[in-house]
Amino acid sequence: MISRKFDEVLNTVIEMGKDFIRPKNPNFPNVHRRIRDDRRAYPHFKDCIGALDGTHIRVCLSPEEQIRFIGKSGIPTQNVLAICDFDMRFTYVSVGQPGAMHDTSVLYSAINVDKQFFPHPPREKYYVVDAGYPNRPGYLHHTRGKEPRTPREKFNRVHSSIRNVIERCFGVIKMKWQILYNMPPYSMAKQKKIVVATMDLDFARFDRDSDYIPTIPKRYNKFATGSDGPTTMPNAPTMDAFRDELATALAFSWN
Repeated sequence: MISRKFDEVLNTVIEMGKDFIRPKNPNFPNVHRRIRDDRRAYPHFKDCIGALDGTHIRVCLSPEEQIRFIGKSGIPTQNVLAICDFDMRFTYVSVGQPGAMHDTSVLYSAINVDKQFFPHPPREKYYVVDAGYPNRPGYLHHTRGKEPRTPREKFNRVHSSIRNVIERCFGVIKMKWQILYNMPPYSMAKQKKIVVATMDLDFARFDRDSDYIPTIPKRYNKFATGSDGPTTMPNAPTMDAFRDELATALAFSWN
């Protein structure tokens, strides 16, 4: 009886999430105040509409099933890919890929599976991503190297500050939902639903309270993301050129 009711509630929350986990306006006509009010980021990052990244959530599987889910951490996890806006609202979530899968493969799989529903950025807009993803139109990652006081280093500093929003989003749900640290031995399908449901329930608050701002103690930031390091996929030359121009313009404005 309890199990059946749990499933009913879980499925209801998943359906409810279809109204919450999506862009408020898929055209993103306005520059978000997070960018507009940051003198370092504006106007250079005015076309940035959010951040994309992945994290790992533990799974509970039989020894035979868990092998392909074991990644660098040495424990079985599922890859969770998410996109958020600067209001800390998730606008897209993909769950269930094995923890051993590289970030880039997870992204391309999500794009292929969701096709018409994947929220590709509008033309001339982009998400900020880390080095685990290719630098391609619509997805801007930071530059290589950490040379101090150079245009690239200044660019990286602002890029990291902007991208931190997705790490904070992951940190919020992991702080509030302890089930994500100790998943019960449900079917894999149900474990995937539970992850999505935690995102639905927390960020549904935005539609009830426009002043709601999630908070997270700094100690939870270390649980935020699980980058696989630099991707081996080729970058798009046009996006590399755009990034270099942006870095130069940003550095010039600081001088």
